[in-house]
Amino acid sequence: MATSSTSKMPNAAVSAGRADARFRLRIRKGELLAIGPGKVALLEAIAEHGSISAAARSLGMSYRRAWLLIDELNRALAEPATESGPGGASGGGSTLTSVGARIIALYRGIETRAQDACKDQIRELTSLLSQDPGLPSA
Repeated sequence: MATSSTSKMPNAAVSAGRADARFRLRIRKGELLAIGPGKVALLEAIAEHGSISAAARSLGMSYRRAWLLIDELNRALAEPATESGPGGASGGGSTLTSVGARIIALYRGIETRAQDACKDQIRELTSLLSQDPGLPSA
C-alpha cells in the first residue's frame, strides 16, 4: 500500500521502505518559478520562526538563498507574501501577510485534493514497485 505525504520531512512509511507519492506543484510566470514547494516550505518556516534567518536555518539553507527566494516570490505577486522589519542587533523579523498565508493554504489544499483524486492510481502504480527495495534492478 502506498503512503502519501505533503510534509517537508520523510514520514515513517518512507523510512520503513514503503512507497511515498508526492505532488510537487510549480507555477511559473514567464521564466520565473513564482510558486513552488521550496517557497511554500520557506513561507511556512517564516510563519513558524518569525524571521527569514531562523526559517533559513530550520530548512538548512543560507540566509542569502532564503532572502532571494522571498524577494523573487514577492516580486512575482500583485501583493507581497511577507513583511519584514528593519534588521539590526535585535533583528527585524518577518511575518506573513494575508497573501502569504493564503498561498500556503491554497498550495497545501491543492496537494491534498490531487492526492485524494489520484489515490487509486497511486496505489496501483506503487504496487508495481519491488517489495524489496534493497535488490538491484536488472
